[in-house]
Formats: sequence, structure tokens, C-alpha cells
Amino acid sequence: QVQLVESGGGLMQVGDSLRLSCSASGRIFSNYAMAWFRQAPGKEREFVGCINSGGSFTYYADSVKGRFTISKDNAENTVYLQMTSLKPEDTAVYYCAARRSSGVATMVSLYDYWGQGTQVTVFS
Repeated sequence: QVQLVESGGGLMQVGDSLRLSCSASGRIFSNYAMAWFRQAPGKEREFVGCINSGGSFTYYADSVKGRFTISKDNAENTVYLQMTSLKPEDTAVYYCAARRSSGVATMVSLYDYWGQGTQVTVFS
């Protein structure tokens, strides 16, 4: 079992930067691929980005490519989402997810563990 706890959300202005953290406990974190998803009110949960177990490969949704960066610290059992140039459309609850695999995936159904989410609100 893996427990995930996100932190770092907040109320931001357009153009601001913000870093979300996801701390993991339980099974061997270094064996798990990780991802960030987000869900805006009235919308389905959508893929933001992912990173493989070793932290050497990342993949992003087109909507955040070039603005968001995922990193993984296996020594600290933490994955980060660095967000820059925030836009109002980035407003959502952001979820961290873990997959019992070293390889990445973009589908919600392929992730086995989820955090409780952290709210990010961007206003103009």
C-alpha cells in the first residue's frame, strides 16, 4: 500500500509560479511511476504529466508543456510539480498518483494509488 499526500496549493495570480509536492509512504517509492492529474469543477479528471520510476523520463499534456515540470526525489519519497506562467484555466484540484510500474501512463485507470488533492486557483 502507498499513501500519497499532496501539498502546496493556493490562490495565485496569472503568471505566477507554484510548486506542488507529493509525499509518499509505504511501499518502495523508487519502483513506482508517478503522475499529476487535475480536475476542474464539472469536468473529468485530466492528465497533466508523468515521470518514470527512476525520474529519467517525463511526459506532459500539451496544455502544460513548457510551463510545468515534474521531478522525483526517490531519496525523499517525494514528487514535485513545478508550475510556471499560471493561467486561469489551470484552476483545479491537483492530484498525485502512483503506478505499480516503472513505466509512465496517461490514463487515470492505470494508476493504483491517489492522494486527496490540493486546490490551485488562478485569478486574473
